[in-house]
Amino acid sequence: MAIIAMKFGGTSVADLDRIRHVAGLVKREVERGNKVAVVVSAMAGETNKLVGWTNEAARPPVEGIPMEGSGGKVLQPIPDQREYDVVVASGEQVTSGLLAITLNAMGVKARSWLGWQVPIETSAVHGSARIEGVPAFEMKRAIEGGEVAVVAGFQGVAPGHRISTLGRGGSDTSAVAVAAGIQAARCDIYTDVDGVYTTDPRIVPKARRLEKIAFEEMLEMASLGAKVLQTRSVEIAMLHRVPTRVLSTFTPDVGGTLLCDEEDIVEKKPVTGIAYSRDEAKITLHKIPDRPGIAASIFGPLADAGVNVDMIVQNVSEDGKKTDLTFTVSRSELARALAAIEKHAAAIGYRDVTHAADVAKVSIIGIGMRAHPGVAQMMFRTLSDKGINIQVISTSEIKVSVLIAEEYVELAVRALHSAYELDAA
Repeated sequence: MAIIAMKFGGTSVADLDRIRHVAGLVKREVERGNKVAVVVSAMAGETNKLVGWTNEAARPPVEGIPMEGSGGKVLQPIPDQREYDVVVASGEQVTSGLLAITLNAMGVKARSWLGWQVPIETSAVHGSARIEGVPAFEMKRAIEGGEVAVVAGFQGVAPGHRISTLGRGGSDTSAVAVAAGIQAARCDIYTDVDGVYTTDPRIVPKARRLEKIAFEEMLEMASLGAKVLQTRSVEIAMLHRVPTRVLSTFTPDVGGTLLCDEEDIVEKKPVTGIAYSRDEAKITLHKIPDRPGIAASIFGPLADAGVNVDMIVQNVSEDGKKTDLTFTVSRSELARALAAIEKHAAAIGYRDVTHAADVAKVSIIGIGMRAHPGVAQMMFRTLSDKGINIQVISTSEIKVSVLIAEEYVELAVRALHSAYELDAA
């Protein structure tokens, strides 16, 4: 008899019929003799509706009137993030209550648990809090006593007993953290896909579902554009060594994909999968001083502005005095990044700045790269053969990423998928 954590996303609990289907899957685990904790997302579309309401509520009573402290500009007001969390966390509260009611009606003893009741303790960064601990002692006792715990995902409790939320995709993180907190034998993430694929099947119909993938590989894939799991959830699974399965709510017997330790994977191909991201923007600072401390004068203000910098390349200085520096940020942060750079223009001392948002990142990932030379060279040759120019390159021990023109993303992914023999037979 084992404790199993199960997580169901928004499409899995989109309406009452689907909630009944989910309840059936939970009941099946109980009938197998397992103790169960279930983590649920809000019903599909609910979070977007709640976010819209918070933004609308924050608008001034009369449109077009400058807000106090705006310097005469008409700005989109930002809701108080603490109250924002109160509102948007309610979607998961509704789902957890409905699923608990449904389970009890089916003869399965269950109760709902909100983030503060578990408790899922978080930082005070409202809207994107990080989980700091899940001392779920009372909930674990209830589970061991035969009660199914239905946990509202995406939410926790911040210092001061304030409701907090974990950012988009946070229910995945909640599920793995709860699994670690109750020492679950496994965490099953049910979604609308039946596992992790070698790449996006919408681009490459011959993409294969992976039976196993190493934590490190999944972490890279999640951070590089794969939408199957949130990056933070994979980090927690890897840190606490929680075996995690990704499988479909609608075809649960297919088998899914198991996230596991590298040692549990027998065959290590050079490349396991290919990820891509269209949410990229490139910024180049021209003719900056080539001196110690210049990088800090650029990336310090960007960090202070909350901008995440990804790929970085610096050209060789011809005269030892001036050089060019190129880096990438997400498109959503481009305006903020440019504003931070302009604000600190005098300290940086660049001649001019250029930027482009018509770029994309394509990455190859695989723990097998460590033992196979020539993996990057094949990537570069494959893209060259297709006439695709590489603008920026970034590497780690188990991945190689390139920045290319966005119009070539699908061609690049298909070509690389075939080059590394990832196509299904």
